[in-house]
Amino acid sequence: MLRIVAAVAALAFAVPAAAQTVEPTPIVIGQSYALPSATYGATREINVWLPPGYAESDQTYPVLYLLDGGQAQDFHHISGLAQLGTIVGTTRDVIVVGVASVDRRNELALPTEDAELIARYPTQGQSIRFRQFLNDEVLPFVEARYRTNGETALMGESLAGLFVVETFLKEPQMFDAYVAVSPSLWWDGGQLARQAGAHLRDHSNDPRTLILTLGDEGGEMQAAMDVLVGNLRDFAMPGVSWTYEPRPTESHATIYHGAALDAFRRLYALPPSQD
Repeated sequence: MLRIVAAVAALAFAVPAAAQTVEPTPIVIGQSYALPSATYGATREINVWLPPGYAESDQTYPVLYLLDGGQAQDFHHISGLAQLGTIVGTTRDVIVVGVASVDRRNELALPTEDAELIARYPTQGQSIRFRQFLNDEVLPFVEARYRTNGETALMGESLAGLFVVETFLKEPQMFDAYVAVSPSLWWDGGQLARQAGAHLRDHSNDPRTLILTLGDEGGEMQAAMDVLVGNLRDFAMPGVSWTYEPRPTESHATIYHGAALDAFRRLYALPPSQD
């Protein structure tokens, strides 16, 4: 019995001693910038994930701009999908740029005249300002510092998906591709979806890609999506490649991972084998 007690006591003292000799090494998955913004008069968090081998090559890359892209938001999730595609060889290499949100209804929502929404979210409705920040500050910052090939995409979910749809409709030239996952088209009583036809009539026939998806959310979310899809069928120019994929087995909380993975596989598909 005394031998057992002695052995346990020796082990208890040995483990902490051994642990003290093992120092942790930080895991670095990207670069984070506090970008000075003239638009906001403050610094803004920008996070960048680079494909493995970026530093050793002279290759240029497409860029995916991710809304809600803070380190405490969706940056790790989406950059992980990019890394997975690179490691297993299922998608092309892509640079992921996460743009953090601070006040989501201020930055991602278009103005509303709904008195209840205004009372609940008094800072809402400054999506034009956030779009200016992206266009005038974020895109030039990335293009000046990284080897980009001119191919760009914008991705977001929920309110960020609403911003993606608004940008596609109002400023389609900003990006080549748009991914809106469960966009909050219910905002402002679905006005953006109802006005989509008028915006689409003003579009050029430049090639653009729009990927839409929605979970089993019903009500205002589904009704507004149906209106948007109807307008796309009626008014989208031939140069627009758009898809809408309902995901009835997913909820608002579960849809993003699978939808983003599918978007990666479509936007960054590997070229056909030359064998």
